Amino acid sequence: MLKSKTFVKKTRSGGVMKIVREHYLRDDIWCGSEFCVECKQDSTVLQQDACIESNLLSSPHYLIPDTNVVLHQIDILEDPLIRNVIILQTVLQEIRHRSAPVYKRIKDVVHDKEKHFYTFTNEHHRETFIEREQAESANDQNDRAIRVAAKWYSEHLKNAPKAEELKIVLLTNDRANKEKAEESGLVAYKCEEYIKSLIANPELVDRLALTSDDQNEITTSKLLFPEHLPLSRIQAGIKSGSFLQGTFRASRDNYLEATVFVHGEGEESTEVLIQGLQNLNRAVHQDVVAVELLPRDQWVAPSSVVLQDEGPKEDDKEEEAENMLRCEANEAMLKPTGKVVGIIKRNWRPFCGMLSKSQIKEATRHLFTPADRRIPRIRIETRQAAALEGQRIMVAIDGWPKHSRYPNGHFVRNLGSAGDKETETAVLLLEHDVPHQAFSQAVLSFLPKMPWRITEEDMKNRVDLRHLCVCSVDPPGCTDIDDALHCRDLENGNLEVGVHIADVSHFIRPGNALDQEAANRGTTVYLCEKRIDMVPELLSSNLCSLRSNVDRLAFSCIWEMNHNAEILNTRFTKSVINSKASLTYAEAQMRIDDTSMNDDITKSLRGLNKLAKILKKKRIEKGALTLSSPEVRFHIDSETHDPIDLQTKELKETNSMVEEFMLLANISVAQKIYDEFSECALLRKHPAPPPSNYDILNKAANSKGLLIRTDSAKALADSLDEAKVDGFAYFNTLLRILATRCMMQAVYFCSGMDSDFHHYGLASPIYTHFTSPIRRYADIIVHRLLAVAIGADCTYPDLMDKHKQSALCNNLNYRHKMAQYAQRASVAFHTQLFFKNRGILNEDGYILFVRKNAIIILIPKFGLEGTVFFENKDKPSPRLTFNEEAPTLTVEDHTFHMFDKVKVTISLDSSNIQHQKIRMALIEPVIPGVSVALPEGEPEAKKAKLDR
Repeated sequence: MLKSKTFVKKTRSGGVMKIVREHYLRDDIWCGSEFCVECKQDSTVLQQDACIESNLLSSPHYLIPDTNVVLHQIDILEDPLIRNVIILQTVLQEIRHRSAPVYKRIKDVVHDKEKHFYTFTNEHHRETFIEREQAESANDQNDRAIRVAAKWYSEHLKNAPKAEELKIVLLTNDRANKEKAEESGLVAYKCEEYIKSLIANPELVDRLALTSDDQNEITTSKLLFPEHLPLSRIQAGIKSGSFLQGTFRASRDNYLEATVFVHGEGEESTEVLIQGLQNLNRAVHQDVVAVELLPRDQWVAPSSVVLQDEGPKEDDKEEEAENMLRCEANEAMLKPTGKVVGIIKRNWRPFCGMLSKSQIKEATRHLFTPADRRIPRIRIETRQAAALEGQRIMVAIDGWPKHSRYPNGHFVRNLGSAGDKETETAVLLLEHDVPHQAFSQAVLSFLPKMPWRITEEDMKNRVDLRHLCVCSVDPPGCTDIDDALHCRDLENGNLEVGVHIADVSHFIRPGNALDQEAANRGTTVYLCEKRIDMVPELLSSNLCSLRSNVDRLAFSCIWEMNHNAEILNTRFTKSVINSKASLTYAEAQMRIDDTSMNDDITKSLRGLNKLAKILKKKRIEKGALTLSSPEVRFHIDSETHDPIDLQTKELKETNSMVEEFMLLANISVAQKIYDEFSECALLRKHPAPPPSNYDILNKAANSKGLLIRTDSAKALADSLDEAKVDGFAYFNTLLRILATRCMMQAVYFCSGMDSDFHHYGLASPIYTHFTSPIRRYADIIVHRLLAVAIGADCTYPDLMDKHKQSALCNNLNYRHKMAQYAQRASVAFHTQLFFKNRGILNEDGYILFVRKNAIIILIPKFGLEGTVFFENKDKPSPRLTFNEEAPTLTVEDHTFHMFDKVKVTISLDSSNIQHQKIRMALIEPVIPGVSVALPEGEPEAKKAKLDR
């Protein structure tokens, strides 16, 4: 049966367009129930045994939630207890428009076979389709569609055998909808009413999101915050210029301060400072807000005070904290200051943290303290507070009424005991938004069937290179081998060098579920003891991994070079290779150095190493930077999995050899894809830092009487090479570590959306990522572009769409940044574990930065940074004089400069279980009343080695 749907749409030019769509109604949409004998369905989803013990219903029942229940109570619907639920098409469509994250979560629940959630296409079913009535709002029409579908299910299953007792239950928090449902003979409950009636799981009540009706109960009558303006007022204000729109960024160090990052035209952007509770007006970190600038005479300077929110305070104490913010500031330090007048978009997510149990006996309302210091405390209601003490939990915010000091929220789930390795890893992944759930069946369904072998079809557009002496060189224990190399002599006296990269794009086809999942993850995340793969293990560690002595599909970049490493010819081809050896960096180095070895693999490695040294020399002459950052490697106990030793990573010549050819391949491919697709090549750039970034580097060099030139990368590289201090060998490394901190972040971008392609750190006019497609999604796109450029694969629309490419780059940049933060957090956690079992260690270190009341120290042995504070709550502060220009800090009569050598004690401070930190105290230089005495006996750092 054919119907037509008519609606009007506003066009860009301001006109109105009438759209008529054909709408087919069918008789073959089945109900999905095991009870039914009428529907000719092959398989069913809704069970006959649909009993959940409830005080309201003793009979089996199916649930039909309305849109708002799905939207706000998704945590409840995800619980294993809730099964046999009918999700209507009407509800699903509205969710899709209103919340992408909830839409994804409900789709995942529907795909989970254990849950028995059934989607019923009510809008295409002849008996449940409804037309909009005159003067009926879209909301009322949807409510009526849900009631009609619920009624149809009741009637349809009424006569089914064994279904006499079956009830269809409508869950709605809308009073009018509930009343109308009951008038038409339906069973309808409020979501809260139904959940509270469940006998099997009383804890489920804690996961109920507060609805606007409940929120008033948890507030005081006193108005604490100004009213938020309605969206219409905000939009008008932004248009007229009286309000600014931006992203709210809370401060980690000061709960009464934030900045709003206002996006301007092109590169233009401004920051507005917000200070004080009233002006922050219930905005939460990452919300999109509307701000109003305060008059110039009310502008303030950013506060240098560290203020942590210690929980509810009396009004006068709150006022006292706000007064501490206001410091005397000269005109130059004042920043544009404003207040939040409304919220445009809430960016709330479930937050990890710990419960601060109420002191009141039998209380059910408690404060939750998030792990992220930028998030305010959240008030939740729970009956299991005693069990949740000392646990890491997840909590979601439901709302923040203007009468309430803190937002209201609900308990989502328990992650485990605080300090436990598994729990802390889960927290770290959740807090850095790293997608880490197991790959879904939909994703896994696109993997090749095993046993897999190379077919004749695979060999089309491919060159057979299995005869070449190819080998891979990687860190020990590496199973996702992306790249392999070869070098051989040609008859004309030149050399042939090949970089062979895993052909991941052969297995991951554009647009399917596997591709979408990899695009969303963006990168593999390497934690200290865990790897979160971007693609399923069958690909990452097996079929795509270029392991030795198996045939593998590759994408090869092959150069003809002379002995001066000058490229005479470049070709790209899809290929089949068979690696002759999987070596570690140390094994490859041993082969190169062992003169008695002269097999093909060793000869190939020596040829590569010789060329790599020439390539590196040329690169450095062009101005490429050699920077430094102290990277650490943990030695993990095989039984307890605790770190038993901590060392800085040692780099060998072979690390540099592999790196040189990877860089060369990336540059060659970047040029090729840009020549072919000037508008949609995915490239990587590294912007030059603004001159002010180098201030700290210049001050550090000046303190030792040296000059660092920063007008170009070449000038910087040369002056870093020349910067040496007699008798202080580590000085140059410290300077390079500092120079690394001055750099900008390298980013992916689409060539059609930018004009500056330069890579500052590599001194290359163009660059991309091609060599690691197993662990980076950017490389998969680059492979696809290159394959189209050489005619080895076909294109698809999104690949040639610069706007889509640009949006993809934004996600990749975000994922890479978060992966980096997660990796750092993992190192920090494992460092804490290492020191937990060590007591107090004494180590030499160097001052990296001098602050107003502290010095920041680097311990080279552990690649560890820590802070020595000179102000302590428990004892009187010493005399401090800070010179910002030098910079120096004089403590009593001793002056500290950057890069001074000091001796410190290192220990773990676990007084705050949620924010454990490494504490450092000064031993040398000896300052009476400030430094601590050297502990008696042999330093424990020496003894620690014996633990192995």
